Amino acid sequence: MAYAHLQELEESKSEIQRLRLRMSLGAPTVHKDISLISLIPTLSGSDSTNSLEEFISTLEASGRIGRWEPKVTVEIALLKLEGSAQEFYQGCTELHTRDASWNTIKEVFRKRYKDVHTDLYHYARLQLARQGKNETRKNLQTGVGR
Repeated sequence: MAYAHLQELEESKSEIQRLRLRMSLGAPTVHKDISLISLIPTLSGSDSTNSLEEFISTLEASGRIGRWEPKVTVEIALLKLEGSAQEFYQGCTELHTRDASWNTIKEVFRKRYKDVHTDLYHYARLQLARQGKNETRKNLQTGVGR
């Protein structure tokens, strides 16, 4: 037990020396403001109130203001995913590599969520589709997608 305390004391001394050296060199201390996370909306993938572009712009602005490193931005973005967006991320193996950057994640999500309409919008269009008087079933089916 005494050995563990001595080892911890030695580690603390070396840390103090490192910090003194850093201060003598005049290296600036960078403070990260993580409290900005609360400003970032969640991205569910199907919620019409929070678009992907709003999510990205808020996240990037918060990252600039809070002086987040790119890896921190990625981690915060992943924490803010829920629902189908989170399931999409979990199923997308190309985003789970070490070299998956924030730009890569943005582009993959932009490709996936490029449609501005929500799932609810498409469901409502399907429910409201009515066959015209002289319209064939085939034309009705293709017209639903318009």
